[in-house]
Amino acid sequence: MLRRILDLIKYLFLSPSKYAKSIGVQVGVGCYISTKKFSSEPYLIKIGSNVRISRGVSFYTHGGIWPFRKVYPELDYFGKIVIGNNCYIGEDVKIMPGVTVEDNCIVGAGTILTKSVIQGTVVAGNPAKYVGETKEFLEKIKKYNCKTKGLSYFKKRQLLLTFDDNSFVKKDWILRK
Repeated sequence: MLRRILDLIKYLFLSPSKYAKSIGVQVGVGCYISTKKFSSEPYLIKIGSNVRISRGVSFYTHGGIWPFRKVYPELDYFGKIVIGNNCYIGEDVKIMPGVTVEDNCIVGAGTILTKSVIQGTVVAGNPAKYVGETKEFLEKIKKYNCKTKGLSYFKKRQLLLTFDDNSFVKKDWILRK
């Protein structure tokens, strides 16, 4: 009972990064973590350095065996999750057991990661699909650099509202078949 109370206090009052470390997640330096959705085996999760984990990201180190428990009452399986260095994990991503995201990767918001991600790639979708290389993505977005980093909310708003539509990213149309 006391352990549950202490766990609740940690969950409520620690920052996500400190919470992750306090429950056993291995976290490198220079990380910015905005989630507290770690599995019941957080000690099986390793996050490299200079990693951004967005809000709502969920880590799963086990799963899916409930239908077999009557026949195999002691059945359990687990998978470690490894996030490499210099990665971005977008909002509400779900990372399944055994997944490795190698260095320099971008995982788009809402992605379901059921497979590992090769170094230097961008993936997105449900399930995750290859989108491109991080180097290509950087070259593509450089032309949209609005140079607002470090501005206050009000100065950023004021500046962005002066730009014409060509200064903003636009997505391609979904075509009918």
